[in-house]
Amino acid sequence: MPSPSVAYDAFLLVSFGGPEGPDDVLPFLANVTRGRDVPQARLAEVAEHYLRFGGVSPINEQCRALTAALAAEFAAHGIDLPVGLGNRNWHPMLADTLRTMAAGGVRRVLALVTAAYASYSGCRHYREDLADACAQVGPDAPAIDRIRLYFNHPGFVQPQIDAALAALHRLPVGVRDEAALAFTTHSIPEAMAQSSGPAGGAYVAQHAEVAALVARGVTAATGRAHPWRLVFQSRSGPPSVPWLGPDIGDHLRELAKSATPAVVVSPIGFLSDHVEVCYDLDVEAAAVAAELGLAYARAATVGTAPAFVTAVRELVVERLDPNAPRRTVGGLGAWPDRCLSGCCPNPRGPRPAVGGSD
Repeated sequence: MPSPSVAYDAFLLVSFGGPEGPDDVLPFLANVTRGRDVPQARLAEVAEHYLRFGGVSPINEQCRALTAALAAEFAAHGIDLPVGLGNRNWHPMLADTLRTMAAGGVRRVLALVTAAYASYSGCRHYREDLADACAQVGPDAPAIDRIRLYFNHPGFVQPQIDAALAALHRLPVGVRDEAALAFTTHSIPEAMAQSSGPAGGAYVAQHAEVAALVARGVTAATGRAHPWRLVFQSRSGPPSVPWLGPDIGDHLRELAKSATPAVVVSPIGFLSDHVEVCYDLDVEAAAVAAELGLAYARAATVGTAPAFVTAVRELVVERLDPNAPRRTVGGLGAWPDRCLSGCCPNPRGPRPAVGGSD
C-alpha cells in the first residue's frame, strides 16, 4: 500500500463535544443552541441533565480513548497519520485543532465524523462547522476530506450485535427469552428526516437497516426471534413541530400493555455515550421501565470496540487506495465519499460546507 502521506498529512476525529465540569455546562449549551432561539428555561432544564453527572459528559473521555486506539491501530498497520480530535461545541474546538495542524505543516486532512447516519444535524451540520473552522483559521487552513457514512460497515454493526447480546444476558433468566429489542436514535423533525439523503428519507431507512441487522444477529446467536422496533429519544423543540416517534417512553408503555416482560434498549444511533444516552435511557427510560415492572437492560454504545477501530482503518484505506474493498452489510450499499448535491439541506438556508458536494 502506498504511504498515506502521499495523500494526507493527518487524520481528524470530529465530534460533538461536551462539558468537562459544572462551569462548562451553560457555555457549552449556548454553543450547541447558537442561532436557534432556545428559551433560557429550556437550557436550564437541559443543564440539570448534565449536572446530574457532575457537569461532565462521558463523550469526551470516550473520544480521547478512540483517538488513542486509532493512533495505535494506524501505527500497527503502517499508516503514518497523526490523529487529532476536534469538537463542534466544546474544547478542543475544531478551529483550534485545525490551527495547530496548520502550524505543524498539515495541508490535507482526512476526517471521520462521530455520526454514522445521513441527516442535516448528524452530517451536513458537521460539514458546515468544518467550513466555519477553516474560515477562522484562514488561508493556511488544511483541505479536509470526509470519510463516508459508515452506518452499514460490518465493523459498526457487529459491536452493536455483541452489545445487545451482552445486555440480553444481564436480564433475569426467567424473562430473557421473551425480551423485546428497542433500537433507539435521536429524534429529529419529520421534515428534516424526509429531506435526509439525496432521495429523502435516508435517516430512518438507514437506522431501520441497522436495527434489522442487529436483530438478525441476536436471533442467529440466541436461536430466538426477539420482537423489535426502531424508536426515538431526546426530542426537543416546540410541540407544534412534528418529530419522529414513537418516543422510547411511550414504546415501553406499549410493551408493558402487551405483557412483554423485558426489554433490551440498544442506542444504535450513537457512537459513544452522549448525556442524551445516559440521562434519557439510563435515568428516564429506566425509571419508566421500573414503574411498569418491565425488566430493563441498556446495551453499550460502539465506543472503542476493536471491530470498529478496525473499521475506521479500513475506511481510511478506502481513501488511500481506490482498489480497496468498500465493505458493507445489508442492502443499502456504500455511501459515496462525497455527498450528492441537495443531500440533507440546511433548513435555515444554504451554507458553505467541506467534505461534500456543496
